[in-house]
Amino acid sequence: MNDPRILPPPAIRLKALPDADPVLPAPRYESAGAAGADLRANLPAAIRDAGIVLPPGGRALIPTGFAIAVPAGWEAQVRARSGLALKHGIALPNAPGTIDSDYRGPLGVILINLGDADFHVAHGDRIAQLVIAPAPQAAFDLVEELDDTQRGQGGFGSTGTGRE
Repeated sequence: MNDPRILPPPAIRLKALPDADPVLPAPRYESAGAAGADLRANLPAAIRDAGIVLPPGGRALIPTGFAIAVPAGWEAQVRARSGLALKHGIALPNAPGTIDSDYRGPLGVILINLGDADFHVAHGDRIAQLVIAPAPQAAFDLVEELDDTQRGQGGFGSTGTGRE
């Protein structure tokens, strides 16, 4: 059954970087219903054995070993892994990170340790997930007035908490 509202998935081209470990897999979906493909820490040879230690409050750019080419009209979103966030306080400070369709550089993941203990990133660890999404460019139109809505100019919290 083809639903015309669902876009066919784009082909995402990856290029292995010179210092990448060829044994580690490319980003891949770990279950049939996964929305995000897992990204792994693909550390340079000089630090593969030691890994990277993130102290509480520390952040680092973790390489994945790939450069990426996202087709025009699409973006790649780098998102945190929920298990790392819950168990260790590991997050992405720019979540979700956006990879634009015209970027061709290395794919890295910025991790931050919001936990209370050191976190060790080992070579090959699954550190984030990559979600591919449509990203149309909008036309911006400067106008004198905007249309009225029920919410109007109500800002943060203006629609309530759901407990009313």
